[in-house]
Amino acid sequence: MNEAFQAITLYVDADACPVKTEIYRVAGRHRVKVFVVSNSFLQVPQDPLIERIVVSAGFDAADDWIAERAGRGAIVITADIPLASRCVKAGAEVIGPTGKPFTEATVGMALATRNLMEDLRAMGEVTGGPKAFSPKDRSAFLSALDVAINRLKRAGFGSSAP
Repeated sequence: MNEAFQAITLYVDADACPVKTEIYRVAGRHRVKVFVVSNSFLQVPQDPLIERIVVSAGFDAADDWIAERAGRGAIVITADIPLASRCVKAGAEVIGPTGKPFTEATVGMALATRNLMEDLRAMGEVTGGPKAFSPKDRSAFLSALDVAINRLKRAGFGSSAP
């Protein structure tokens, strides 16, 4: 592979990811390599473009594995805001499972909100959980992933396979 070419790579924070099937479908269409990273064994399709990575059960082990590899040309799929922040800082495209992109402009506020909610829960406030994942979220995710891959292709990044 020549040094001018860099393939698009998808990193999936997979333990609680509700859109793995959609990721596999879009990645297959675009011929993009996918790393499915988790703390436990997960079933993945038999496809040379999809690689399962099982990390140790250590705290943030999956996040650390992804963050160490994320950079320009990578797309990270995660709902974990601290991981999203690390990956955005490294130059990766980051998308939440609901299709919400994390950018330099939005990740700081998302992190601040997360920390505030964590503090409120620690003080005993009932804050509720996230809203249920919906078909609209799934559709928004598919669109956001397609947009991110096409944006990287226009920027000169390519598919992992012919």
